[in-house]
Amino acid sequence: MIKKWLKTKPLRKQLFSLTSPIFVETLLIMLLGATDVMMLSRYSDDTVASVGVVNQLLSLIFILYGISTLGTSVLCSQYLGAHQKKNVMQTIGVSLLINLLVGLVVSAGLYVFAPQLLGLMGLSPQLIDCGKVYMQIVGGFSFLQAIAMTLSATLRSHNQAFYPMYVTLLMNVLNVAGNYLLIFGKFGFPALGAPGAAVSTSVCRLIAMCLLGYLLFRKVVPDFSFKYLRPFPWDKVKNLMVVGLPAAGEQVSYNLSQVVITYFSVLIGTAALTARTYAMNIVMFSYVFSIALGNGAAICIGHLIGAEKDNAAYSVEKYSIWLSVIITVVISVFTALIGTNIFQLLSPNPEVVKIGAAVLYVDIVLEIGRAVNITSVDSLIAAGDVFYPFITGIIVMWGVATLCAYLLGVWWGWGLTGIWLAMALDENIRAVIFERRWKSRKWQTKAFARRGL
Repeated sequence: MIKKWLKTKPLRKQLFSLTSPIFVETLLIMLLGATDVMMLSRYSDDTVASVGVVNQLLSLIFILYGISTLGTSVLCSQYLGAHQKKNVMQTIGVSLLINLLVGLVVSAGLYVFAPQLLGLMGLSPQLIDCGKVYMQIVGGFSFLQAIAMTLSATLRSHNQAFYPMYVTLLMNVLNVAGNYLLIFGKFGFPALGAPGAAVSTSVCRLIAMCLLGYLLFRKVVPDFSFKYLRPFPWDKVKNLMVVGLPAAGEQVSYNLSQVVITYFSVLIGTAALTARTYAMNIVMFSYVFSIALGNGAAICIGHLIGAEKDNAAYSVEKYSIWLSVIITVVISVFTALIGTNIFQLLSPNPEVVKIGAAVLYVDIVLEIGRAVNITSVDSLIAAGDVFYPFITGIIVMWGVATLCAYLLGVWWGWGLTGIWLAMALDENIRAVIFERRWKSRKWQTKAFARRGL
């Protein structure tokens, strides 16, 4: 199937056949998280602030689950391009087992230590009370997301990105309905506030996991069997870790940096923290296309490298960067122009509106660098060049974004605008570095499928 797909469609059509459903799915996933925040904004600003911190911590946890998921996507794409069916099946089975075990352990830890984790973020007792139950519910059932992530990554690598898109669409509809019933207490349901949003989100993730499992094992790989894991393929565990640990490590570094920057927002004040929470949910729509295009390009590049078509892979990355930057800039400029109106819809606090609207203009510069980073890093990882983004990310994120966020935002008193300037500088420096790496073509010697791994 992959061989035919590579031969019968021009590269750009291949790319868009992957990107379009991933774009819709990614947009819907972002809407799923944003829905909780937007609907809770009608409940109270304190609840929004506490849930924003919880989601920042949970995003870090989801990257932990992404260690094997990233490896699954890269390895399956390369093995499919090289027509190595047994390696594909072993990779799927091993990834599912790893995420199930890790997910159960982590979920238990999030439930038990929720108050302590929120306390480490410097939240006041009032905000901890607002966020504790939300974190215990969503975090305690986060293992559902761990399994769903592996199932979704496998479907995408098999060029079946429409399936996860449909499932995510259903999740959004159910989540909005669940939030309406459980946050505000409609039709006889109790008005639970943040815990109600958490219950709705967790139930939706359970449904999604079940549907994705059905689609993968009945429609896409019906011949999958755990017999492929006998004898247990420890080499696939090693490969998943070799790809996943540094690849996820780059994202872990970014999110840890963001956790620290969130703490700086706490130091500035509740208005800044609330504005940051709203702003983060607004600006993500500026880079949603970049995420989708980066993911689509990564799968396409993985197939091409597995099929030993390096020049085609190089061209896919360059075209993706160009398109990503143009669309992202257009969206971010439009968002900045209507920023005040957006924040006025979300918060009655004029200070929150003023702070939030200002950072959206700084975000235009930030999104240029982020658009390049997302696509170039995904492409390098898809090619097997996983250590370079990880090492570079640690150095620049902490040396520029985190340090300068404190200096500009807290020490020099520029507030949330100063923090956004620091993040913009970080994104653009890394963008230049990663693009130079891709142009060097050093990634051509990193493919797993060619090394028989």
